[in-house]
Amino acid sequence: MIEALTDPWLFITIAVGLFMAWAIGANDAANSMSTAVGAGAITPKQAVIIAGILEFTGAYFFGKSVTETIRKGIIDLSQITEPTVLIYGSIAALLAAALWLLIATKFGLPVSTTHSIIGGIVGYGIVYAGMGIVNWGKMAQVIASWILSPVFGAIMAFVIFKAISKTILQSGDPVKSAKNYSPVWIGLAFVVIGSMFYIKVLHGKSLLTAIVKFGVPSGFAAFLISLVVLRRNFRIADPYLGAEAIFKKVQVLTSAYVALSHGANDVANAIGPVAAVYAVATMGLAGMKVPVPRWILAMGGLGIAVGVATYGYKVMETVGKKITELTNTRGFSIDFSAATVVLIASWLGLPISTTHTVVGAVIGVGLARGVKAINKDIVKDIIISWFVTVPIAAIVSGIIFKILMVVG
Repeated sequence: MIEALTDPWLFITIAVGLFMAWAIGANDAANSMSTAVGAGAITPKQAVIIAGILEFTGAYFFGKSVTETIRKGIIDLSQITEPTVLIYGSIAALLAAALWLLIATKFGLPVSTTHSIIGGIVGYGIVYAGMGIVNWGKMAQVIASWILSPVFGAIMAFVIFKAISKTILQSGDPVKSAKNYSPVWIGLAFVVIGSMFYIKVLHGKSLLTAIVKFGVPSGFAAFLISLVVLRRNFRIADPYLGAEAIFKKVQVLTSAYVALSHGANDVANAIGPVAAVYAVATMGLAGMKVPVPRWILAMGGLGIAVGVATYGYKVMETVGKKITELTNTRGFSIDFSAATVVLIASWLGLPISTTHTVVGAVIGVGLARGVKAINKDIVKDIIISWFVTVPIAAIVSGIIFKILMVVG
C-alpha cells in the first residue's frame, strides 16, 4: 500500500484528476447558479460561495463510494490486458477532457463534462485496440442526448413558464393569483426536487419510493410554508414585482439543490479514472467497479469547489445573461423544468445531459416571449461546441495516450 502511494504515475493521475475537477467546477457552475445570478436572486459572489460549499458537500458526503472505471461502459474493458494501458489511458482521457473544458470555459461555452470524459476514453481506446473496443450502442445514446436534452428542456420550460404566466402574471388580479397559485407551483417543484434528491444524491433506484418518501413530503411542506408566508407578508404594491419576489427566494433553494446534486454525480467524471489508477497501484488490477477512498472523493469535491470560485463566472454569465433576459419566474421555470426532465429521463433510462437540458430550458423560456428574445449567435456557438466536444476530446486523448505509450 505504501509503495503504491509513492507511485509517480498515481501522483500524476491525482494531479490531472484535480485539474479535471477544477475544470468541471469552472464550466458546470452554470448548471446550478446561472439562472439565479441572471435573474438577480443572488450576486455572483454569493453564487460561488453557495455553489462551492454545496458542490463539495455533494461530492464528499454523497459521491458514489463505488464509481465506474470506464465511464458508462463506453469501452470494452476486457480488451485491456495491461495495467499500464489503463494508467496511461486514464491520464490521457482526464487531461484531454480538462483541456477541452478549459478552452470552452474561456469562451463562456457550457459543454457536457460527461461527454468530455467519454470522448477522452474513446480516444485512447481506439488508439490502443481499434474501433471494435468502443460500445457504439452507448455512443449512439450519447449522440441522442445532444438532441433529446435541449429539446425536452426547452419544451418543458416553455410550457411551465406559459402556465405560470397564465395563472399569475397575466391574470386580472396578479396579487390574488400569486397568493392562490404560487404555493401550488412551488409545491410541485419541490415534489420533483425531493424525488430527485433520493435518486441523484442518495443514489436510490425506485421512482415510487422517491416520490412517496421524499417528493410528496417535500412538496407538501413547501406548499404549506409558501401559503403561510404569502398570507402574512404579501405587501408589495406592484403586483408583478410581488410575484417575482416570491419566486426569488425559491430560486435560491432550487439552485442550491442543483449544486448539491451536481457535486454528488459529476465528481465521478474526475475521480473515476483516478480511482482506476489507484486500484492498479494498490492491487495490480482494475475491475469494472472500483472502491473509492474518501480522500479521493474529498479531492474531487475540493477541485470542483475551487473551479466554481475561481473561474465559474464565465459560463455562468453566458447561460444566465447572454442567451435571453431572465426574471425570477423565468429562472424558477428553468430550474423546475430541468429537474423534471432529468428525473423523468433517469426513470426511463434515457441519456440526458444536465448542461444541455439547462441551456435548452433557458432557450425555452426565451421562446415563450418570441424568437427575437433569443440571442441566436450565442445559441449557435453553444450548439457547435456540443457537437465537437466528443471528437476533440477523443483526438487529444489519443495523441496524449500515444505519447505516453512511447515515452512510458
